[in-house]
Amino acid sequence: MKFVHLSDLHIGKRVNEFSMLEDQEYILTEIINIIDMENTDCVMIAGDVYDKSVPSAEAVQLFDDFLCRLARRKLQVFVISGNHDSPERIAFGSRLMNMSGIHMSPVYSGHVDPFEMHDEYGTVNIYMLPFVKPANVRSFENQKEISTYTDALRAAVAEMNIDTSCRNIIVTHQFVTGAMRSDSEEISVGGTDNVDASVFECFDYTALGHIHRPQNIISQKIRYCGTPLKYSFSEADNIKSVTVAELNKKNNLSVRTIPLVPKYDMREIKGTYAELTLKSTYEGINCNDYMHITLTDEENIPDAIGKLKVIYPKIMKLDYDNKRTRSAQHFDEGCEAESKSPIELFTEFYQKQNNQPMSQEQLKFSEQLIEKIWEDEA
Repeated sequence: MKFVHLSDLHIGKRVNEFSMLEDQEYILTEIINIIDMENTDCVMIAGDVYDKSVPSAEAVQLFDDFLCRLARRKLQVFVISGNHDSPERIAFGSRLMNMSGIHMSPVYSGHVDPFEMHDEYGTVNIYMLPFVKPANVRSFENQKEISTYTDALRAAVAEMNIDTSCRNIIVTHQFVTGAMRSDSEEISVGGTDNVDASVFECFDYTALGHIHRPQNIISQKIRYCGTPLKYSFSEADNIKSVTVAELNKKNNLSVRTIPLVPKYDMREIKGTYAELTLKSTYEGINCNDYMHITLTDEENIPDAIGKLKVIYPKIMKLDYDNKRTRSAQHFDEGCEAESKSPIELFTEFYQKQNNQPMSQEQLKFSEQLIEKIWEDEA
């Protein structure tokens, strides 16, 4: 069985006040072309279909058009809700759409029934588990202690009663421990949304959504396909792609990617105003790309954005990097340090050293320790 794995379309998203609908319409057509070229059996969309839980009419219309184009190709399509989606809105009309091969995940109700597909090697069970929080699962698992996301996912998977003699695929939307994030994602404080990868060890393929950078977790069996478009400048150097996977007989999985070329890319350029306005600088690039421009002039250029937009009309971000801004940054950091309490300084130091914030237990211990030190000095 050959399938395409997509996620995090974020239809209707605005980046730095620029609507991405035109870009999204273009890239969805590119995805359709890849699906036609690959002659796939099904498409899996692992959540965050929309950027908002109440999407605009234009966003809904664009996704509706995409689904209709997939349905006309007689494909089986599996769509789940992500943390940006409304589960109820994604589930609306799901029983009716099933007849067209479009399978929308229902609101989580404590149990997930698989959809069965068949090929020359037998049955493939496809489980659709939308984004859930511990509280969602806990309400259906009264006898179990569920306090973390790992607890919640482990309980939800246990309820599926997976037959490991068959091939099993899960489509879900969670943050699996070890994944590399981007600036365009929502981050939970303290990494409380982490799910241990061992939860998915009983599946032959885990089609993940939520993280915007394409990547495998431990092995190709657990994979984030990433967003089809770049949604922050932290992704400027990323190559976006479509994940195509083939699951033949049991334990025979192959995964590859097909690059996606956007209508307008995200680009970062740096130099003086004079350098960036030279024809020799910009004639080799697409000036209609979304730009983050860093000027290195020592003095501010009057109406810099207005002037630069004559050449680069889609400037999303403009800043300066010079002696003045660097010294101002160091001065601000010094002033901030003087105005902060010892516990604030220590928590910032801990986070910089460990790349994660302190837990509540660590924070409480640190506060008690600092108080004791102050008492001893007094």
